[in-house]
Amino acid sequence: MPSRTAGSTPKDDPAPQQPDMPEVNTVTAEDIAASLRAGFSDFLARPVMSGFFGLFYALFGLLIVWCLVWLGKIWMIIPAAVGFPLVAPFAAAGLYEMSRRLQTGESFGWSDILTVMADQRKREMGWMAFVTLFIFWVWMYQVRLWLAIILQNSSFSGFDGFLHIVFFTPQGWTFLAVGTCVGAFLSAVLFTVTVVAMPMLLDRETNFVSAMLTSIRVVRESPVVMLGWAAILSVTLLLSLVPAFLGLIVTLPVLGHATWHLYRRAVPPAEG
Repeated sequence: MPSRTAGSTPKDDPAPQQPDMPEVNTVTAEDIAASLRAGFSDFLARPVMSGFFGLFYALFGLLIVWCLVWLGKIWMIIPAAVGFPLVAPFAAAGLYEMSRRLQTGESFGWSDILTVMADQRKREMGWMAFVTLFIFWVWMYQVRLWLAIILQNSSFSGFDGFLHIVFFTPQGWTFLAVGTCVGAFLSAVLFTVTVVAMPMLLDRETNFVSAMLTSIRVVRESPVVMLGWAAILSVTLLLSLVPAFLGLIVTLPVLGHATWHLYRRAVPPAEG
């Protein structure tokens, strides 16, 4: 009988090393309050640079509205404005880096922050951007779907006519109810998978799946408090849209900085 020599059987390829999942802390209402105070402090420390990111986001929102008017799709203005804050976590990447450097006492200028943001295309942040924009696309598509199903027999030639149908007819109330429920579900999904994922990807070497799983664990660990944080984000951003998106110049930076500090409280720093 032929003998088997040691090492005659090839070894299996070693499994790829996966990054360790970080521990998560329980988030309290005091953590939310402290994060908001720290976020406002970061905004005051660099108001011009922080406000730049808010201004850029606001101008992008106005560009979307202008494009819808130009294309004659005025009935999409409200859904686009309501869904626009969904992409805020990705837009705040530069604010996270500013807060990180302010927290560690590092000096920085415009080139430092913009370089870090540009470098994210080589990391996992691009995948998170895809997730964010995909959910925003689903949001816009489902609005068109419910418009076709619920308001199929309605006609409106202008924005005023659309508002009248939506707010003063039974079909419009049904459209609002269904759209609100679906939108709330999509917002909850996106919030759950991104609330700490974006700053985590900026902060440490990890993949976007691990970052999303960590974000889900944070929400699961403190569901009531995190629901309150989601409500603060949603209401503040939506109210900021009222004065022609200009409120975002202040609110987006403050909330972006605050999100970084909340991440720091929810996810302990990586060792080493």
